[in-house]
Amino acid sequence: MSGVVDLYTVPGARVGIRAPRESDATASAEAIRRSDHIARWNPSDPDDLPDLIRRQSDTFRTFLVVDLADAGLAGRVNVSNIVRSRFCNASLGYDAYKPYAGTGRMTEALALVIDRVFAADGLGLHRLEINVQPGNESSIALARRMGFRHEGFTPRMLFLNDAWRDHERFALTAEEWPGAEKAILPS
Repeated sequence: MSGVVDLYTVPGARVGIRAPRESDATASAEAIRRSDHIARWNPSDPDDLPDLIRRQSDTFRTFLVVDLADAGLAGRVNVSNIVRSRFCNASLGYDAYKPYAGTGRMTEALALVIDRVFAADGLGLHRLEINVQPGNESSIALARRMGFRHEGFTPRMLFLNDAWRDHERFALTAEEWPGAEKAILPS
C-alpha cells in the first residue's frame, strides 16, 4: 500500500482511507456479502459501488477503509448531506466488514475521516452528525468512543427494511475534535 498516493493514514494506524474506484467493485461486493451483520441496520446492495462512485459530489463523499496489512476492504464511511455556508454540517454513516469488524479498525478509520472532514484542506466542515438505530449498540458505542455527544431521538427517521426506523442522534463539532484545525468561517 505504500505506493498508493491517494491513501490517507497516520503513523501506527492499521488502516488507511481513500475514495472508491471502479476496480474496487468485486472486493466491495465480496465484503458486503460476507458481512451479514450489517443488513439488520443498513441494507446494503453488494453491487452498488459503481452507482456510489457516480454519486460522489460536493454533497456526498465515500471513503473506503483499507487494511494496511493485507489491503482488504475493512469498511466504508459515507459523508452525506454535506451543507456549506453558515451550517457547514454533514452526516456520517459507516459499515465495518468481516473479518475486520470488532477489531478497532473502524475506530481508527473514523478518526481519519473526521480529521479529513474538519481539516481546512479537507472538507472544512464545522459539525458532524451520526444517526443510529437505538438497538445498534456497536454503532452507538463507536459514536460515543469518537467523542460524539447524544443530542436526541428522532422517531421514524429513515425507511429501512420495509419500515420507518427511529434513530438516536449524535453530534461533534470541530472545536470538540482533538487536534482539529479551526473551522472555516462561512463567507
